[in-house]
Amino acid sequence: MKRPNILLIMSDQQRADHFGFEGRKIKTPHLDRLAREGTRFSACITSNPVCQPTRASILTGQLCMTHGVHDNGIDLEPEVGERGFAGTLAGAGYDTAFFGKAHFSTYHTVDPTGTPECLASSAQYGDDWYGPYMGFNHVEMMLLGHNFFLPVKPPKGQHYERWFYADGQGDEKNRLYALNGGDTKGAAQTFHSQLPVAWHNSTWTADRTIEWLKKPERQEEPFCAWVSFPDPHHPFDCPEPWSRLHNPEDVELPAHRVRDLERRPWWHRAAVENEPQGKGEHVAWRKSYSRIPPQTDEQLREIIANTYGQISLIDHQVGRIMIALEEAGLNDNTLVIFTSDHGDWMGDHGLILKGPMFYEGLLRVGLIARGPGVKAGQVVTQPVSTLDLGATFMDVAGVTPQLPQHGQTLKPLLEGLDEKRPGALSEWDLLPGRVGVGLTLRCVRTQDAKLTLELQSGDGEMYDLRADPHEMNNVFNDPAYADLRVRLTTLINARPKDTVPQRKPVGTA
Repeated sequence: MKRPNILLIMSDQQRADHFGFEGRKIKTPHLDRLAREGTRFSACITSNPVCQPTRASILTGQLCMTHGVHDNGIDLEPEVGERGFAGTLAGAGYDTAFFGKAHFSTYHTVDPTGTPECLASSAQYGDDWYGPYMGFNHVEMMLLGHNFFLPVKPPKGQHYERWFYADGQGDEKNRLYALNGGDTKGAAQTFHSQLPVAWHNSTWTADRTIEWLKKPERQEEPFCAWVSFPDPHHPFDCPEPWSRLHNPEDVELPAHRVRDLERRPWWHRAAVENEPQGKGEHVAWRKSYSRIPPQTDEQLREIIANTYGQISLIDHQVGRIMIALEEAGLNDNTLVIFTSDHGDWMGDHGLILKGPMFYEGLLRVGLIARGPGVKAGQVVTQPVSTLDLGATFMDVAGVTPQLPQHGQTLKPLLEGLDEKRPGALSEWDLLPGRVGVGLTLRCVRTQDAKLTLELQSGDGEMYDLRADPHEMNNVFNDPAYADLRVRLTTLINARPKDTVPQRKPVGTA
């Protein structure tokens, strides 16, 4: 029997409840269909709430304090990355490919690092470079993809940037990108971009994926492709007409959207009020780009509606990719996964974007699977993690991992078996560059509870998610929850004892 193909599609910074099937007033018809035809997980979390550590964890199957990328600005070592699921499957005869935003290495570095993702080093990779990289035989990437930093001019950049400037209109495209087509009520980083959708990086990512799927080689050998869209990550810059698809007046606002730092552990206040550490320019953009002040309800509606538009544009591209799979005759033998690297507070508790507060909007991500052997119309409530993806891919392909795996295969759950999972782990060793103080955070989420510990201070927060889904009541020090705290702490302490020392960053992100 032919081994199944594997297609991992990922968005960036998309909450688990930002899907139509979650009851939100958001238009995601293709992802809704994917969920109906397959299995979705209602309690999937990210192994880390920021980009680089999470992406390295998905690739390697390891928590961040084992593969070493414990914060943004730290590169995944190639000798580790190449032994992740992509390199392992490639060694077993799979054709492996990557399209879109990778972020296994740092973009903004103090000095050139030599990686293809380093802006200062990218020019040394010529027009004919398409990999290999981190175990992927073929890569077509963009650098960043979040146009707060506009696409760099060649010879810097990678495949998207070179395509973007190839017709000599790159500067005009950037002008149109930054042009706001409507009033967004002063909402932070929010505008109706005038960049035509044909030039948008979501469209380009799908275009390159579809072109690759059409090639005759896809019929001859099994493949594993990772398709990575840079949105709906901030800035909230959805292009028209997609930015107009959702009326701000119709979007749902969070039930609790006021900062209540006095009710929270000490590091919550530090994260929003401390001065980040580092070089002046890095500190300046960290404060302007990575921190958003409290918004009015009117402004928050603009941000959410714009985010919905970004997600709907991605949903449209997912539909195009699904059509390409069908037309190529690959549909029946392809395991399709859709997920995100992490979420976004999106106004919960008066917060927007991400940071060291592991609220559900940031920690929980969507996870949908469809394909051979996957039960249709199933909702799995067991706590799982994106850390489990690599183990799943290698299991269905029948290959042995090269690296020790912290995740475990989802195959039994996908097939409908009643396999119990005690909890899923997330961790983050923050460097002072983000919030001005180092933090050592360890988190576990079960079906109905969550505990986060800050190991340096011994402080923590714990929520009974069944009784308190909006995480308003921190029961960490409540004697009535002492047994729960012991049980969850035991799960955190059961983490494999294979951590590595903290590493020095090479840049910011």
